[in-house]
Amino acid sequence: MGPDGFEDRQRQLTDLYAAFNRRDVPALLAAMTPDVAWPNGWEGGTVHGRDAVREYWTRQWAQIDPTVEPVGFAREDDGRVAVTVHQVVRDLAGAIVAEGTVTHVCRFAGDLVSEMEIRQ
Repeated sequence: MGPDGFEDRQRQLTDLYAAFNRRDVPALLAAMTPDVAWPNGWEGGTVHGRDAVREYWTRQWAQIDPTVEPVGFAREDDGRVAVTVHQVVRDLAGAIVAEGTVTHVCRFAGDLVSEMEIRQ
């Protein structure tokens, strides 16, 4: 990592968003702690653990087609990284059903994502 690691975190998260957009679940899960806490932004609540995240995404992608592009990064006072993302959600026919900007706040344990929060 660089002097403070922030640029490395930005690169790592940018790569993870690209992996999400191409539906590369193995790469995504490998970047998470085994007990990751992940928001269920589609149905509500939080899922815990890699298997639960995989199942959540499988259900989600069977119904909708979301893409997320990071457009900004900021350090949080508690060490988390806030990522401003442009999100586009399409139905399976390709029509846009939602579009906007949200903030994803990620906590790390070492080099792995241990928690993510969505801020509207």
